[in-house]
Amino acid sequence: MFQLINVFATAFVLALGLIMAIGAQNAHVLRQGIAGHYVGVTVALCAFYDTVLMTAGVFGFGWLLTQIPSLDSIARLGGAAFLLWYGWRCVVSALAPVSEVKVESRVASSWLSAVATVSAFTLLNPHVYLDTVVLVGSIGGQYQDSERVAFAVGAFSASWVWFLCLGYGARLIRPWFENPRAWQILDGLIAMVMFAIAGALLWEQFS
Repeated sequence: MFQLINVFATAFVLALGLIMAIGAQNAHVLRQGIAGHYVGVTVALCAFYDTVLMTAGVFGFGWLLTQIPSLDSIARLGGAAFLLWYGWRCVVSALAPVSEVKVESRVASSWLSAVATVSAFTLLNPHVYLDTVVLVGSIGGQYQDSERVAFAVGAFSASWVWFLCLGYGARLIRPWFENPRAWQILDGLIAMVMFAIAGALLWEQFS
């Protein structure tokens, strides 16, 4: 039992370290959390995708990425295009007159929009596959039987804990965003993150 707990903890810490890195997905979850719009579906989808990808990686599906190299290029180019579009939207929002600042126009304002946006942030990011399927999968694949299961559970548990804390914890700073200027600053910062990640993806693709 102690060994299973140790394996679980190892996977939890590893996955948490990967997930906590500042990125497009985390910025989007934070934005939804501050606004209080479709937080549940946003958090649940982020954690669900991680659960599927990490479990697949641990149980041996990482080989698929090596068998179909074009998947990486498709995800990288598609992800860069999406991030550039999303970043431009944030720039427009950040530069809009204060009198026109409306929370509804800055976040996913429908269930379908929330699902589509978080799916794009997750599935069009090649780094997600490298972190979850390849890295977590390669380490977890070294274990056998019940220890492998414990590793997979520990890894995706970290995702659920992180996104629940990020999405619902964002309400703690919501009072700061009663000032429209705060939303403009946030949008400007998010735009820089989106453009930086898009630039890195394109650099990796064409360098």
